[in-house]
Amino acid sequence: MPMRIKLRDGNLYPAEDPFTTLADDQDLVPGDVILSLSRFQAEGDRLLSEGRAVGVRLKSDEEVEALAYDLPRIAVVALEFPKFRDGRPYSSARILRERFGYAGEVRAVGDVLREQAHFMLRCGFDAFEPADGTGAQQWEAATRRFRHVYQRAADGRTPAFAEREA
Repeated sequence: MPMRIKLRDGNLYPAEDPFTTLADDQDLVPGDVILSLSRFQAEGDRLLSEGRAVGVRLKSDEEVEALAYDLPRIAVVALEFPKFRDGRPYSSARILRERFGYAGEVRAVGDVLREQAHFMLRCGFDAFEPADGTGAQQWEAATRRFRHVYQRAADGRTPAFAEREA
């Protein structure tokens, strides 16, 4: 099971994952699950009606708009980074937070590296499955590396130009 790091009260902590991520060809297991978009579209209503918490794992080429109607019922949206240099999940996280007002967990999965932590938080991610074996303390340090930010983002931090005007 991958280690999960979770944002809570502005700090990052190691956290147990109550969800089981299932491949499309895996049998269902009891409890809370994370499914691919196609499997969620086929089985999501039934699983939600059973009282399960359900998450959806989106590949970087899948659009978050496909979840717009179901977002109030989805507990986790796991955005997959197929390689560290693919930035599409950053945009997906911002769309979830800013356009759709999604308040559930937005999790970074796949090729997720500590050097990206600061930028992921700014875009609205609040949970991470690190690919580089680093822990919550190392991720916390990475998020504190920069004191100032220079543009507005999903995290609501005040940009440097606004601080100067105040």
